[in-house]
Amino acid sequence: MPGFVGRRRELALLGGLFDEVRQQSASGRRGKCVILRGRRRIGKSALVEEFIEQQGVPSVFYTAEIGFGGQPLREFTEAVQLSGLPEANVFDDAVPGNWAAALRQLAGVLPDDQPSIVVLDELPYLMDSEGAFESVLQRSWDRELSRKPVLLILVGSDLSMMEALSSYGRPFHQRGTQLVVEPLNPADIAMMAGLPAAVAFDAALITGGLPIICARWREGEDARSFLARELASPVSPLVVSAQLSLAAEFPDQAHARVVLAAIGSGERTFTNIARAAGGISHSTLTRAADLLTSKGVGAGELPVSLSPSKERRYRVADPYLRFWLAFVGPHLSEIDRMRSDLTLARIDRSWTDWRGRAVEPLVRDALARLLPSQGIPAAPVLGGYWTRSNDVEIDIVGADRGPVARELLFLGSVKWLETGQFDDHDLVALQRHRDRVTSDPLPLIAVSRAGASTCRADAVFTPEDLMRAWLGHGVTWGAGCRIHWDLPGERRYRVRA
Repeated sequence: MPGFVGRRRELALLGGLFDEVRQQSASGRRGKCVILRGRRRIGKSALVEEFIEQQGVPSVFYTAEIGFGGQPLREFTEAVQLSGLPEANVFDDAVPGNWAAALRQLAGVLPDDQPSIVVLDELPYLMDSEGAFESVLQRSWDRELSRKPVLLILVGSDLSMMEALSSYGRPFHQRGTQLVVEPLNPADIAMMAGLPAAVAFDAALITGGLPIICARWREGEDARSFLARELASPVSPLVVSAQLSLAAEFPDQAHARVVLAAIGSGERTFTNIARAAGGISHSTLTRAADLLTSKGVGAGELPVSLSPSKERRYRVADPYLRFWLAFVGPHLSEIDRMRSDLTLARIDRSWTDWRGRAVEPLVRDALARLLPSQGIPAAPVLGGYWTRSNDVEIDIVGADRGPVARELLFLGSVKWLETGQFDDHDLVALQRHRDRVTSDPLPLIAVSRAGASTCRADAVFTPEDLMRAWLGHGVTWGAGCRIHWDLPGERRYRVRA
C-alpha cells in the first residue's frame, strides 16, 4: 500500500501554481499565495508535506498550536531555524520581537535565485477578532514576501475563518488562491485497500474519507470486520477523531453540539430537532444551525421542485460525523468498558436503513461528476424532493436550478441493498411520485447497489458505474473488480479482476 494516496487534483493545482512561481522567478515577478482549507483530520498537512517533498526546494513549515500563549512567535522562529533555507542562521543572531519583524526577516532570508515554499499551518490560531495578524500578514506579503519567488501556503481547519480571510473588506482580500481539501473519495479508498466498488462506498460512509481512519482498512476487508476491530479499541481513530474535532471546533458552543447530536440521531425537521435538543427556543436553534452550516458540519436543504417550499430538512454534512453521531458517540461508555459487541450489534440492526439514506448525498455527488451518461443529461442542480407528510419522497431530482427550478430534467430512486435489485415495483412507485411532481414524462433513473431487474428504467447506475465519477469516463469496472496503484510513487491505474 502506498504511503500517500489520492489528492491528484490538489497536488496538480499546487504544482501548477508553483510552476508559475518558477517561471516568474526568472523574470523578477511576484510570488503566489494559496489559502488551503478543509475539515480537521482531512489530511491537509500531509498533502502539503507530500507536495514539498515532491518539489525538493527550500521550505519552511510552521504549525501554530492553540494554548501556547505568547509562544507562537518563538515556535515560528525555531521552525525557520530548522528549515533548509540557506540563510536561516540570521534568526540565531536576531530574534524577532513581533510578527511584523519575523515576517520581514523571513522575506530577507528567502532565496532570490530559486523558488521556495513557506507554509503557515493552522492559521486561525494566529488570527484574532480585530484582524491584527491579518493586517501584519497583508503588509508583509505586499511589501516583502510577494517580491520573492515563493509559494506561500496558508492552511486552516476552521472553514468560516479561512473563508473570511480573503473576503471583501478583510486585509488579505484577493491575495490568495482558494483551495478546498475534500475527504478521500470512494475511488481513493478502493485504491488504498483494494476494495470492490460497493465495499468502497461502505468504507466511505464509515470513515468519511478521513485518511487517518482509511489507512487502517485492511486489504480486501469488509465493513463488518473493520468495525469489529476498530470499535474494540477505545483509542481507535474511528472512535476518538470526532471527539477531538468537536472539542476543537465547538469548545464553547454547547447548543451547537446538542443540535448536532439531535440531527445525528436522525431528526431532520426544525420542530423535531428542537424537541430532541431539549426544547430549545427557535432563535437558539437557528443560531446553532447557522453555526453548524458555516463550519461545514451541518446542512439545511429545501426540496428541489417547480414551486417554492418551506419544508427545510437538516442533515450532518460531515460524512464521518454522520456515522459517528449515529452509532459511536452516543455509546462511548460501551466501548470504554470493552463492550463494543453491543455497539456492533446495534449497527448490524440499523445498518441497512441508515446506509440507504446516508449514501444519497454521495450518490448525488457522483452523478454530478458523472453525467451526462447513459442518455441522462448533466444537471446544474442535483437534490431531492419531499412533502411535509412524506407521502412523496424522491431521492434524486435533476434540475436547471434550485431549489425552485424552471425545468426538471430527470428523477431517480436509490435502492442500496446487499441483494435486493431495483425492480418493476420500485419503478412503478417512482412513476407515481413523478406524477405528483410534474405531468412531463421525465426520464427515470435507478441507482442500485445490487443492480436492476427491470429493463424499463431510462438508466441504471451501479456502484461500479458511480465509481467512474472519480476515475474518469475511460475506466471500466467489471463485477468484483478492484483498482490498485500500478507503481509506488507513480499514480497510474490498472484494474484487476
